[in-house]
Amino acid sequence: MLIPRRPSWTISHSEVTPERVFLNRRKFMAGLALGTAGLCAPLGLSAAFRPADLKELEYTPAPAFSTDEDKTPFEDVVRYNNFYEFGTAKDDPARYAHEMSVDPWSVQVDGECDRPGTYALEDLLKPHALEERVYRLRCVEAWSMVIPWIGVPLADMLKRFEPNSRAKYVYFETLHDPDQMRGQRSLFSTVDWPYREGLRMDEAMNELSFFTVGLYGKTLPNQNGAPFRLVVPWKYGFKSIKSIVRIRFQEEQPATTWEMIAPQEYGFYANVNPEVDHPRWSQKRERRLPSGLLSPNWVETQKFNGYGEQVAHLYKGMDLRQNY
Repeated sequence: MLIPRRPSWTISHSEVTPERVFLNRRKFMAGLALGTAGLCAPLGLSAAFRPADLKELEYTPAPAFSTDEDKTPFEDVVRYNNFYEFGTAKDDPARYAHEMSVDPWSVQVDGECDRPGTYALEDLLKPHALEERVYRLRCVEAWSMVIPWIGVPLADMLKRFEPNSRAKYVYFETLHDPDQMRGQRSLFSTVDWPYREGLRMDEAMNELSFFTVGLYGKTLPNQNGAPFRLVVPWKYGFKSIKSIVRIRFQEEQPATTWEMIAPQEYGFYANVNPEVDHPRWSQKRERRLPSGLLSPNWVETQKFNGYGEQVAHLYKGMDLRQNY
């Protein structure tokens, strides 16, 4: 069983987004129009999503990666999502993600490593004890949540594949299956599927980077990136790729989805930075969910989403306006 611990960068429970806001996160980016996100309106859970289908996980709370803030309610976390593979509306993932099967699931590992291969999900997880970490999630659309994730450190997972000295970056790829993911077969999609993301090797090996298989003590719902996803809490949410089927170690910087769609708006690094506005809106503040039309919950955005003590050294000497 994991032992709770509390690091210097933890956040208070008052900042955690309640459980009922996280399910409706990608409607606002219909097509390429990724504008300032509208205020969240209360919505019921989609009939297609059945929380009873989620399995309980055995894990140990990790207070060193936790917070005393109130967490975002579960129903919000599973209701307010960006997952274009199922549609661009914030509630599309909750409505349609049940159409995707996550069992069995395997991951292809290749590139600059000594242990490439195709690994079943259970084999990837078998050597690791699960832990819970409560992280802020800051969307590039200027809304945010606080979520209790369950998973394993990304570094622990990647080390098992024995990357070699030529591995400077890690590339990740989401499942591409239009039969199961209706957003991928949409005639109006602007994405060149599959969805792609990447990290510099030192970012991937940072203690905060997390492979996530659950939230709120249960397995990940499909709309949240089942069966496992990446969580990189100091970067904007689109870097935390969902439903991963490929990991590749490579020497060159990988092309990533939103950078390919609109490089002037979404850079490779995507570090949370209130000093660098999006071309179409300010990043100085964020709307902490839940938030209503008559009572918007605005908070000041922190550089690196409040995790600067752990990650600022990764970018020493870099121009973060140029390397946004």
